[in-house]
Formats: sequence, structure tokens, C-alpha cells
Amino acid sequence: MSTPPFSVLSPKQSIVEEVRGFRKFGMETIVECRNGIPHFVNEFWTSKQRQCHSIHEISYRACFKPQLPNFFISRLTNPGEIVHDPFMGRGTTPIEAALMRRVPCGNDINPLSIAMAAPRIRTPNLSQIWSRLSELPWDEGKPVENEKLLAFYHCKTLAKIEMLRDWLLEREAAGRLDDVDAWIRMVAINRLTGHSTGFFSVYTLPPNQAVSVDRQTRINKRRSQVPPARDVPGLIWKKSKALLVDGDVHSERAMFFTGPAHKTSGIGDCTVGLTVTSPPFLDIVAYETDNWLRCWFAGIDPDAVAISKHRYVPEWQEFVRLTLTELGRITRPGGHIAFEVGEVRNGSVKLEENVIAAASGLPLQVMGVIINQQNFTKTSNCWGVSNNERGTNTNRIVLIRKV
Repeated sequence: MSTPPFSVLSPKQSIVEEVRGFRKFGMETIVECRNGIPHFVNEFWTSKQRQCHSIHEISYRACFKPQLPNFFISRLTNPGEIVHDPFMGRGTTPIEAALMRRVPCGNDINPLSIAMAAPRIRTPNLSQIWSRLSELPWDEGKPVENEKLLAFYHCKTLAKIEMLRDWLLEREAAGRLDDVDAWIRMVAINRLTGHSTGFFSVYTLPPNQAVSVDRQTRINKRRSQVPPARDVPGLIWKKSKALLVDGDVHSERAMFFTGPAHKTSGIGDCTVGLTVTSPPFLDIVAYETDNWLRCWFAGIDPDAVAISKHRYVPEWQEFVRLTLTELGRITRPGGHIAFEVGEVRNGSVKLEENVIAAASGLPLQVMGVIINQQNFTKTSNCWGVSNNERGTNTNRIVLIRKV
């Protein structure tokens, strides 16, 4: 289950003071001042994998754990306040906000994000899901249309996937796609490919990293494997039960948008209490190629999705400044922005420094950098961890207050 919300800190106790004295997991916070900005290092939330509501168990590349937004939502907002994420991805922040009785608000340049997030904030019950799955014409017997996808699927499995895809797209085009349909689409999107029998496909990479047809063909040859027949409705039903094991989720006031993070005109001035977000980190994750199969199923042209990719840090900093300018507009006075940047290029680039520079001159006060240190991270290396692998080793959050 989601961690119960804490009381919002009183004006006499700022979050900086709490972070400085944080001891929940037995470690003392290490404090270092760099260029006038305090940096706080500790384990501020658990590194255990499944310490959250089951509804979060959806794969997406480079997503943060629900414990991260929970930490800030519980301390910086009250029930009923708007909590936003302009780069929501799979929807971790808005979903955690809904679980904590805040108003979820999310945006992403890729419409796939809404297809993944919205159904988990307006969840149908299991009887509705079972009834809809039972009504679908799974055994139409139509020949497969996308034969190249047979690298991933048995012909009977692919026929069922294509039937479901066409049925959902027709419902959407006719304006008849309801919450149950949206749920089934969301679950199917996340069962398309994976490395276990719980997915529709033969063995392949994890579901958040769909490989190309050519690469899957090579994987099949190397492993001497042939795609087996899968029970498509049965797997959707099984995953639905797993996602809802901790209960339904409902938020009537949820707001979702598709577009650039710096152009969220649907959000009013000074209305957001807290933003918890993590933008694309330079050019290290190819979101469009990772999600090409998911986009196909959802009827989205990935080439038409202008996902921001920046090879050079100055370009990325300007991109962040545009985002912070918009967040400065929508955030209420006294509201906060928790801007997570992780680590890139083996820790040699400290993107928090660029976020701080990007906030200069805006009506925003940088309160500090909170570094959540994982168990495998040595304290002595917290400013630039290297584990000889690409990717994120620690969460590095620039905490900003609207003035």
C-alpha cells in the first residue's frame, strides 16, 4: 500500500530543517554547501522494490519510484491541493497524488503517457473487466496483418492482439472508449513484450525496452526459440488482478495534458501546490524507440512525437529554463518544485548545477539539493558515483520554492 501521508510541515519547521535532521533509516544526513547551495545526502526513502501501492507496477524506462513523490507530497501539500508532473511518463507522480487525496495533474509530450496513467486513476472493478474481456470476439479467425511481428508472437497470439487493437481504435474513433476499455488497453500495452510467460511475446528484453524486429529475430536464433501461443485475455485478467490487489483508485478531478512541458495553458496561474518531476536526461534514453511497439498498439505514430533530446548540456539547460519558467507561472506562492535529475555519463555531469543555473532570475528560490543515497552507493562517492555502468545511481533532487 502507499505510505500514509504525513502532516504538512508547519511554518516553524521547513523541509530543509527536517531533511537536515532526518534519521528514519538509521543514517545521519551529510550536509555540504556547494556554491552557496546546501546539499543533503541520506537515504530519505526506502530502496526496497515493492513498498508501494500495487497500481504502480507498470514498467516504463527511466521512471522513479513512488517513494520519491510520496516523500515530497506528504510534507509539502495538503489533501485537495494540485500535484503536477510535466514529464509524467507512466504517471507515477499523479497516481501517487491521487492515492494521497491530492488532485493529480500530469503532462507529457507523448500521448502514450495518458493511455498509461489515466486508467490507473479511474480504475474499473474486476467484475467490469472480466465482463468486457468475455464479450470480445477473441476467436474471429482473421489472418494476421503485421507478419513482421511474428518475430515476437505466435500467429494465434498476434491475431488476438491485432483484433484487440482494432477493436479499441474503432471504439476510440467513435467516441465510445470508456474506462473499462481504457484499462484493458493500458494492461495490454504493458503485456506486449517481456522476458517471462506473463507477457504476450516470446522471451525478449523487459517491457520498457522493445527491441527492433531484426534484433528480436537475432535473439530468437541465438536462443533457438519460437514464439509460443499465449492466452491474451487470460494474461490481461491476471495482470488486472495484480494491479488492483491493493484496491481501486478514483480521482474525479484529475487533469491530464499532452504537449511540451513549457506550454501547459490548461493549468491556471498560481494553482499548483507542488511539482515532482524528472525531465529527459540529455540523450541517454531513446524513449521513442523503446516504446515503438506500445505506440503501434495505441495507434500513435512515434515519429510524430517530438520528444526532447539534447546532446549538449547548454541546450538541456535552456530546455530546463523554459520548463521552470512555466512552472513558475502555475505554482502558487509558497508552493514547491522537486526537480529530479539523477546522474548521467557515469556521474561526470552534475545536472543539478544546470537546474540551479536555469532557475536564476525566475521567481524561484533554490532551497537545496536532496540526494537520496541508495544502499549500493558509498558515501564517499555520493557526489559522483561510478559503478561502471550507464544510468542513474542516485536520485538528485533540486528543491525549489516559488517566491
